[in-house]
Amino acid sequence: MSRPPFLDSRKRLLGESGDKYAWWLVAFLLAIVVAQVYIQFQINVWNRVIFDALEQKDGSAVAWQALIFVPLALASIGLAVTIIYARMTTQIHWRKWLTNYLTDRWLENGRYFHLNLMQGDHQNPEYRISEDVRIATEAPVDFTVGVVAAFLSAVTFVGVLWFVGGDLTFDWGGTQITIPGYLVLASVLYAVIASGVMVFIGRSYVTASENKAQSEAEMRYALTRLRENGESIALISGEREEKEGLSAILTDVLNRWREIRKQYMRTTVVAQSSFLLAPVIPVILSSPKYLAGTMTLGQVIQAASAFVTVQTAFNWIVDNYPRLADWTASARRASSLMVALDGLEHAETDETARRIQVTEAEPGIALRLDMVSVALDDGTGVVKDAEVTIKPGERVLIVGESGSGKSTLIRAIAGLWPWGGGEIQIAKGARINFLPQRPYVPVGSLLRAASYPMDESGVDKNEVVAALKAVDLADHIFRLEEKNEPWDQTLSGGEKQRLAFARLLIHKPDIVVLDEATSALDILSQEKLMKLIHEQLSQMTIISVGHRPELEEFHERKLVLEIEKGGATIARDIDIDTTVRRGFYFFRRLLRNKPREENGGGAK
Repeated sequence: MSRPPFLDSRKRLLGESGDKYAWWLVAFLLAIVVAQVYIQFQINVWNRVIFDALEQKDGSAVAWQALIFVPLALASIGLAVTIIYARMTTQIHWRKWLTNYLTDRWLENGRYFHLNLMQGDHQNPEYRISEDVRIATEAPVDFTVGVVAAFLSAVTFVGVLWFVGGDLTFDWGGTQITIPGYLVLASVLYAVIASGVMVFIGRSYVTASENKAQSEAEMRYALTRLRENGESIALISGEREEKEGLSAILTDVLNRWREIRKQYMRTTVVAQSSFLLAPVIPVILSSPKYLAGTMTLGQVIQAASAFVTVQTAFNWIVDNYPRLADWTASARRASSLMVALDGLEHAETDETARRIQVTEAEPGIALRLDMVSVALDDGTGVVKDAEVTIKPGERVLIVGESGSGKSTLIRAIAGLWPWGGGEIQIAKGARINFLPQRPYVPVGSLLRAASYPMDESGVDKNEVVAALKAVDLADHIFRLEEKNEPWDQTLSGGEKQRLAFARLLIHKPDIVVLDEATSALDILSQEKLMKLIHEQLSQMTIISVGHRPELEEFHERKLVLEIEKGGATIARDIDIDTTVRRGFYFFRRLLRNKPREENGGGAK
């Protein structure tokens, strides 16, 4: 049986990552646990001695033991503080490593995008990376410390119970019966019963905890979407529908919480009962020997203290069952994300799998599609057998009815769509930019947004200012380096598209792919931006997807996608007569802008 992916991450941290610091942390942590158990044993012995001194009314012995307790207490406090430092440092180290490990894999090769297109248990990866990884890395360190401490305590104090408690001899129907190490047997029997009851009572806790985490993630995602799309919702007065949707999600969250409440109440009954009975049972069991004079008061107290310690060790699962359930749920969710990423990684490296290959084009070719077929992750065809050759500096428009796979084909060219077959050839060393319909605006200053994905320190600020002026975003230049402005919310959809064109002027790519990149702009603004890149980036190859017929004026070729059985095909490859088109659109704009006359008067 293969190791669970999450547990395998611990192996990678300690072994495959070559991190010696992690090994030293673990060794240091275990050494402190051993020292802490030793001090606990010394305090147990101290209990016997001081209570024996009290029973004998020996004042000097009591005073001496009071002095001895001071270094024992200081040592115990010091070790407790040190173990917190070592434990939390280990947790921070593991969480940092695992978060970076998952984030790097998630962001590699567009996998964060591919996961949205795949079926499976990997929803809300951002929640899994932030919250589930936190829980899944904190709890195992605590559990390891707890289990080691419980084992050492059990071994140590079972010996104390055996030595102090001795044998119990009594008459039963005229027969003398001796039970060797009776306190040890009682502690084991008590622990088995308590743990068994806890496992039976809390058997549904893990599932309930996992369902709660999923519902919480869905609510967080819904609230994030509401915030990000606030303008669109406000413009169409969608508040009532949003309230109903959030209310339904909240109802689900509360139902999951009620289930957790029920499970927690049931497990608390067992845990609290065990907590109350553990100190009483050894006193009752020791009382016959004490009353018979074969045990001292100090030994009774020592036995009771040892019994509680053994119960704490044996009942570790009882005391930690709710948290263990939470950890299991989070570890499962983190593991599910790892499995999904493993699947994507395997698909990328599997030489037998059918997928789109990206290779280097021959000289004189900017981009070529060689029998490219694009499919969904389940094999359903979207585009089939696309054959296109685009020369450097050519401007090609891709059109087709809705659902014909235009944007999907663009994603394949961008390397974001691995499913399919064929070969995409790109000119050697060509720098490619993609302008989606909804440009991404990162958190930070407008300078960073305009420079993205380059670091803002690596661009000429004057060049950024010139680019923003060229795309009619001059009104925002005075706030170029303000870092606290939510630019994603401040800029309108059209302004975001202008910003994307400004990035083109700054980055000067060899090939640009426009996917409905001017859909939020009016016709005149679209014309201005298209002319701008034609004039300032005249050698750039342009591949556009769009519905507006006015876009034909700025392209030389038109590829028409038509839906057929098994996927859309490039049915026509048409040369556009730009001279005729420009004349047609010139007169159309002239007529559109001609002043209307009303009642014989001129337009006002």
